Amino acid sequence: MAYYSTNDFKAGLKVMLDGNPCSIMENEYVKPGKGQAFNRVKLRNLKSGKVLEKTFKSGDSLEAADIVEVEMDYLYNDGELWNFMDPVSFEQIAADKVAMGDAAKWLKDDSNEKCTIMLFNGVPLTVSPPNFVVLKIVETDPGVRGDTSGGGGKPAKLETGAVVRVPLFVQQEESVRVDTRTGDYLERA
Repeated sequence: MAYYSTNDFKAGLKVMLDGNPCSIMENEYVKPGKGQAFNRVKLRNLKSGKVLEKTFKSGDSLEAADIVEVEMDYLYNDGELWNFMDPVSFEQIAADKVAMGDAAKWLKDDSNEKCTIMLFNGVPLTVSPPNFVVLKIVETDPGVRGDTSGGGGKPAKLETGAVVRVPLFVQQEESVRVDTRTGDYLERA
């Protein structure tokens, strides 16, 4: 198994800490005037999502985590699990609610949206939806004559259940393009 020295630490690096896969969020190298240099590292546990801070002496090393990121097509949700398929091998993987996180509110069944799935020993840890999705508005207040694009906005419920703020001129049953990273309305589709 590969090991990473403190010299190799950088944001985004995946390592094993106490038997759990973690991703380095921040790494600060500290060289005090007196004493040995050390790294102050902020890590996110990829299984639980908890953030922890650790200090490593200069020269320490951590085992590399066996994490693979694959792009798969979203198929459907059977109530408990979200099912994805590899477009090349047609292998299917099911992700639970914990692995899905906020991604679930952006995916509709049979959409074949391309999602990035982080796998640890073949088990999904996290699912990232595509950056932009097109969804239909199922419920919003009607626009009033004279509404302009430079106004405040109004909440709109999408077909997946997600709620986004849209401009006043956007009507019910229209499709809109949404940025899944921020949850912001981008444009009419």
